Parts: sequence; C-alpha cells; structure tokens
Amino acid sequence: MSKKIYLSSPHMSDEGYEMQYIKEAFDTNWIAPLGANVTGFENELAAKIGVKHAAALISGTAAIHMALKAAGVETGDIVYCQSLTFAGTCNPIIYQNAIPVFIDSDYETWNMNPDDLEKAFKKIS
Repeated sequence: MSKKIYLSSPHMSDEGYEMQYIKEAFDTNWIAPLGANVTGFENELAAKIGVKHAAALISGTAAIHMALKAAGVETGDIVYCQSLTFAGTCNPIIYQNAIPVFIDSDYETWNMNPDDLEKAFKKIS
C-alpha cells in the first residue's frame, strides 16, 4: 500500500500562525515543555473553568496517570480500557498496580463499545 490512511490527519491552521510560536520558543530559549505560553494556558484554563490551578502535562500518558492517582486507583483495582489503543494509554494503569481490562471497539465509532462495557460491569459485579 503506497498511501497512508490516517486516523486523524495532521493539520495546521490555514493562517500559519503556528510559526510565530515556534520562532518565539526558539528566540526565548523555551524549547522544553515550559514557559510563558504554557503558564498562560494553564492560568486561562483555570480561570475559564473556575478553579485555582490547572496543569498542562507533557503527554496523554502523564495525564491519564495523574487522573488515575487523583481518582484513587490503587493496587488490584480494575480499570476499563479501550482496546484500540497503544501502550501509553494503558501503562498508567499498570503504574498504579491496577488491572487493565480491555473493552473492544464499536464498529461504527471506533470508541469503546458500550454494550461490551456493560457486559464487563455485570461480569465483575
């Protein structure tokens, strides 16, 4: 097959404003995942949703790990996980010594199949 099929094709704005932020990052030497833009984003997000603090994390894996910790997931807990995924989405479950249970995808949406999720809940309870 010579043509790639993207699940979500890459896209930059038609206006091309991303380049100004890339240049700004280099000009200010903020190449790491920190700096005024990240702090500004966190502050704006916190204000928008009405909380004191917000944290922009480096990856979805880090965000899932933080969410599991915040939810109190502990050793032996069962965490349902989409089967159409990659290791970065289920590794945080293992970091918490919890048990990932994979739920198959819905054929139409590619999301977690709600019928299979319901069956898993009934099987565990």
